Amino acid sequence: MNLKELLRENILNLKPYSCARDEFKGQASVYLDANESPYNSPCNRYPDPYQLKLKEQISAIKHVPVSKIFLGNGSDEAIDLLYRAFCEPEVDNVVAIEPTYGMYRVSADINNVGYRPVMLNSDFDIEAYRIMDGTNARTKIIWLCSPNNPTANSLNTEEVLKVLRWFRGIVVIDEAYIDFSERESYSKYLKEYPNLVILQTFSKAWANAGVRLGMAFASEEIIAVLNKIKYPYNINILTQEHIQKALKKNNVAQVQEWIRQIKEQRAVLMEELKSLPMVLEVYPSDANFILAKMDGAIHVYNILVKKSIIVRDRSKVSLCDDCLRITVGTPEENQALMSELRKLRY
Repeated sequence: MNLKELLRENILNLKPYSCARDEFKGQASVYLDANESPYNSPCNRYPDPYQLKLKEQISAIKHVPVSKIFLGNGSDEAIDLLYRAFCEPEVDNVVAIEPTYGMYRVSADINNVGYRPVMLNSDFDIEAYRIMDGTNARTKIIWLCSPNNPTANSLNTEEVLKVLRWFRGIVVIDEAYIDFSERESYSKYLKEYPNLVILQTFSKAWANAGVRLGMAFASEEIIAVLNKIKYPYNINILTQEHIQKALKKNNVAQVQEWIRQIKEQRAVLMEELKSLPMVLEVYPSDANFILAKMDGAIHVYNILVKKSIIVRDRSKVSLCDDCLRITVGTPEENQALMSELRKLRY
């Protein structure tokens, strides 16, 4: 992979904006450089544009060097920046598995970049040669999501590694649900594959969806590009401080306990769903949600809505005919769902 050949020419030649916190690093007693208000500390000061203290804590937990970490306003910021860095509008394209997380396509449309979906097989898995057949000379990025949304399964590791070996562009593996899986993160392959980008998030296992913090792990060269084109202060000080507290030892132990409970409840809920007459199939799950094929999914969905229980209707998504996506909740929430489902008569 030649990163300079992959980058858009204007991004390669871009002189990034230099903010006040770029020009002075360290601690001082008087700050008169950034036209900030001297009142209402600490929110009066611009945050660290590179979130170094937070990245040091993340590095210790994720075992990824600080220089290989990018933090964004949710994973969606990293997704958008990858398009803007590597894909020339109306010229380049990307390949993605189908079905998968919808923002890959939406971001492609926003950036006016071609989107080439490659259907998963009947087991919701990839075949590397089919992924490669979907590419051409103008393909810059391949999007893989593992565990995948909405299918909940982890992709075949051998096939993913084939894609990494064969493709000369950027391969993004979105691991938003990796904490609920028995599989290891692909981050251990960062040294081996300089074209690899890993996405993770604090929204799922860390229970901080409202805080909006996503992570990208990649080579120092790719991280430098993302830092070059992001907005200067993309992560506000409240988010940085909140996640720093969440990463303290006691809170990490709490997160691990939440993960254990969700995985335990996932197994219980899957078995209970299988016992219902309207449930035709419950697919394996490595995530904090379950994909279930129903006899009349839309009908079931509408009844649950009337009972103030909201699941996700995925019946119009490729390969997911008559499927509902059900997030694993607390034991009480799961039983409320099952109680209403048991009342249904077919």
